[in-house]
Amino acid sequence: MMKNTIAAISTPYGEGGVGIIRISGEDAEEILRKIFVPAVSGDPVNRRMTYGHIVDEEQNIVDEVLCVLMKKPKTYTAEDVVEINCHGGMVPLRKTLELVLRSGARAAERGEFTKRAFLNGRLDLTQAEAVMDLISAKTDRTYDVAVEQLEGILSRKIRMLRSMLLDVLVDLTVNIDYPDEDIEELTYRKLFTGLDPVRQQIQTLIDSADTGRILREGLRAAIIGKPNVGKSSLMNGLLRESRAIVTEIPGTTRDTIEESLSIRGIPVILTDTAGIRRTDDKIESIGIERSKASFNKADLVILVLDGSRELEQEDYDIMEHVDPSRTIVLINKADLPQVLSASEISSALGGAQTVSGSMKDIEGLKALEDCIVSRVETDMAGRRESVLVTNARHRDLLEEGKRSLCDAIDAVRRKEPLEIIEIDVNSAYERLGEIIGEAVADDILNEVFSRFCLGK
Repeated sequence: MMKNTIAAISTPYGEGGVGIIRISGEDAEEILRKIFVPAVSGDPVNRRMTYGHIVDEEQNIVDEVLCVLMKKPKTYTAEDVVEINCHGGMVPLRKTLELVLRSGARAAERGEFTKRAFLNGRLDLTQAEAVMDLISAKTDRTYDVAVEQLEGILSRKIRMLRSMLLDVLVDLTVNIDYPDEDIEELTYRKLFTGLDPVRQQIQTLIDSADTGRILREGLRAAIIGKPNVGKSSLMNGLLRESRAIVTEIPGTTRDTIEESLSIRGIPVILTDTAGIRRTDDKIESIGIERSKASFNKADLVILVLDGSRELEQEDYDIMEHVDPSRTIVLINKADLPQVLSASEISSALGGAQTVSGSMKDIEGLKALEDCIVSRVETDMAGRRESVLVTNARHRDLLEEGKRSLCDAIDAVRRKEPLEIIEIDVNSAYERLGEIIGEAVADDILNEVFSRFCLGK
């Protein structure tokens, strides 16, 4: 347990019905007794809300509150915890927190309550990181994945893989340290059958990371096309509000516009780009270069074409630069007589998914939304029974662990000395341990928890 007591405001700053101050540490109960006068005499009862007043050193009433004392170890931090429910304004919260700090607590750092839960063994590092994902979740699906992580679905998988590697390490150590004993000789075939299944399962986790990142951070979708084909109208339609300026003048949008939205539970980061064309306008040229950068790094490109007009050179120039596998073509202006066909465009773009619609008709938007959702759901369906990796730190460590295992397996195939193989297997074991917080450096811990909000 930590030897000092911390406190912070755990609710968002601003006016509200209730604001909560959280205290954690060995002096939490003593601090409560110093500043809290219950309406009915008696000591605070463990895990029972008590009504009363916070008073200062001169017994002046600071606020009318509800308090709860929660005794260790069954608390969020596995320490004694006190929560004071004040009126949710800045002044009562500030005055109460100042009083708590004068009474023996210190101000908590970002994420320090969760860090204590980790250090005290109540959560491992993946679960601690899931707490922040849970708080920041913007859609139901993101929330569901965060809940699974908090419940330990990834932790259990990593521990299973480490256990498999530990069995190999034990065999290696016995054969290296006691080569003359009457112990079963470790064959290279046995080493391979012990290591390759772990490598395969790590690869499966890595393969899930793109889907996991999309659910955690959002699908990056860039709307591209030549000027005046309806890109800004499409963005406004998907957002259900007038965010981008729409005129009949080509080149109205001169820079990228980025907005976040949820499409049926899938977080999407939508970028409306400047129309891509040849131009001598310096400002418009800068916007076009930014447009190209946006669709190059996007998970999904929505190419908008004017279905009422024949393709022009500008359309062909854009089509040359898109990847059909991550492109949806919207043939817009379906309310006008059409000269473009979906099959013709799909064939010209190597089988890219194509949908027709009009931004004047909500059905056209729904058809496009169906395409976007189906792309993510198809990938999710293939991973329904597997664990999703949503954190970039986890993915990087899995990649490092896989590289070490590949090196070990290559050494097995070459029948190199067991000491060489042991180094790589142990490296993979350590990288997996860093994911759940075993054998992780202090600077990494500080970096992880610095991303949390105060009070959590």
